[in-house]
Amino acid sequence: MFEYEMHQVRAAELTRQADAFRLARAAREARKARKAQQASEGHDAEGRVSTHGPRRSRFARVA
Repeated sequence: MFEYEMHQVRAAELTRQADAFRLARAAREARKARKAQQASEGHDAEGRVSTHGPRRSRFARVA
């Protein structure tokens, strides 16, 4: 009987962990969608070519 109760406790704990995992994943996806929505507002359909700053200077170095 004790083993059965331990099994029930473990099953309930796994269910709680799975629910927490699903909730966290849904929050991440919602945050990602919200950021994509905000990024697309005010931009052309093509968007920016590069999201990062230039890797090298635009101007040639002087001697």
